[in-house]
Amino acid sequence: MSTLSQTIPTQGLHHITLTGAGRKITLDFWEGVLGMPFVFEQPNLDKPDESHLYFDPGDDRLITVFCDEKRTALQGKIPIVPGAVHHLAFSVSQAVSIHLPQKLDELGIAHSGLKDRGFMSSIYFREPLGLLIELASYKFIPPQGMSHARVLFEAHRIRVAAGDAAIEDRHVAEALAVLVHGQVPSLTNL
Repeated sequence: MSTLSQTIPTQGLHHITLTGAGRKITLDFWEGVLGMPFVFEQPNLDKPDESHLYFDPGDDRLITVFCDEKRTALQGKIPIVPGAVHHLAFSVSQAVSIHLPQKLDELGIAHSGLKDRGFMSSIYFREPLGLLIELASYKFIPPQGMSHARVLFEAHRIRVAAGDAAIEDRHVAEALAVLVHGQVPSLTNL
């Protein structure tokens, strides 16, 4: 185990860059389907014959795509090999989540249907080059001043103590109770 002074203190995800197809295919998916604003474009600074498109996924980070008109959309899946990206997950609200199957059907995009993941709902589909995309919605709001990760850490602790295989709604509910009620002292306990 490394000591804290030996670690590199990351502060969150900065951006993800994907290898895309042509510019229109890329714009049609990332802005046209997912609604991510196309915020700027410049040449790929390491390969100037490609363009580099930048999209805002909604959290002050970036999704960027290297585009080359010689590349076209592919059918099927990207091979799952060690080191490959399995999927990208983007956050959506529960209000959006419940309408995703219908919306994707209207767009003619094959999908998994909504899946209950215990602490979140998810739906999966592929972008034009075969990369698996997940749209995920947490089923809970963290207590004031806490992150989703803090709630999930506590839910994990509760799940393990109960001997359960995966985090379920009840673990999250118990974690929220512990975190909310553990923050504010009560005069009854004096």
